[in-house]
Amino acid sequence: MRGEFEISDHLASDGEIVAASLREPERFASIFERHFAAIHHYLARRLGEDLADDLAAQVFLVAFERRRTFRPGTTDVRPWLYGIATNLVRNNRRAERRLLTAMGRLSGRRDLLPETESAAGAGDLAELTRALAALKQTQRDALLLHAWEGLSHSEIARSLGVPEGTVASRIARARRHLRQVLSDTGSAPHQRQGQGGKT
Repeated sequence: MRGEFEISDHLASDGEIVAASLREPERFASIFERHFAAIHHYLARRLGEDLADDLAAQVFLVAFERRRTFRPGTTDVRPWLYGIATNLVRNNRRAERRLLTAMGRLSGRRDLLPETESAAGAGDLAELTRALAALKQTQRDALLLHAWEGLSHSEIARSLGVPEGTVASRIARARRHLRQVLSDTGSAPHQRQGQGGKT
């Protein structure tokens, strides 16, 4: 009997499903079904498809094993899952750097760029990816969770286990670094368009 968790998984929030899975472990499968594609996509963009296949499954294994630590009353499990995924990315720093180097050799792959920085044209991809590779890991994590995955500052703070102000500072510094690199290489959008103003 599901008792207090009579509500179907289709209608239940993530938090309700995680809570129910403490008594009925098989219900955690609904979390996997809801969020696997997004987590896999995030990992693939950062580490490549091959590693993403293995690590995405690992994210949900870790989440399942740690589900008792999920904060009660939280309805959205995504920040928690992205936090686990980001920790796995950190364990594969070399793979991420190799991917960024490879991206720098590509052209026309605007889908690989952070959405907030995608004003840079295909010709700027090499400069942008070198700038991303040069970022501190903590700044790159915060920026990409915001720009690629659309997480708010508060959600990123929960993902990374840091204060919200720290997230804002890391994103601001990362963006400033990217703008500076593009400006130094003559690739900043406003320069290409012949506009003035600060970078």
